[in-house]
Amino acid sequence: MQKKSGLIIAGLIAFSLAASAQKINTDSLSLVSKISEYQLKRAKLQNTVDKTMQDKADAATKVQNSANQSSQDANRLTNDPQNKGLARKADQSAGDARRDSKKARAANDKLHDLYKEIAKLDDKILGEQRKLSVFTGVAAPVEIKPVDTPVLPDSTRHS
Repeated sequence: MQKKSGLIIAGLIAFSLAASAQKINTDSLSLVSKISEYQLKRAKLQNTVDKTMQDKADAATKVQNSANQSSQDANRLTNDPQNKGLARKADQSAGDARRDSKKARAANDKLHDLYKEIAKLDDKILGEQRKLSVFTGVAAPVEIKPVDTPVLPDSTRHS
């Protein structure tokens, strides 16, 4: 009788260990899947950084050119204030400068948002790696190299 109950207890323990191991395996696979998903999203965003930086630089250059043109047209108008053609051209140049500066601010905001999104994904990856370290026994998760965010003077914002 004691042998039989001992075998039943041993069988239950073995069964519960197997079920627990299976739960751990699916949890760790789920974490690895999330990490891979986040890393893929991060890589896609990282691939757009250069294009977004180039768009921002192009927009800043266009703003400067528009501002210079607007200034020149305004100066020409001051020399001949009654000239309707010059007044119309100066007004159009000022409108172009406003439009281009708005686009430059939008390009700057887009780049800033891109860096923020990459940083969020870095945090998510790190969090999932910490959770995974419980299952793998690794003392510390692999650190992700942060995105190099150059600190350049912003030509689109003026205080």
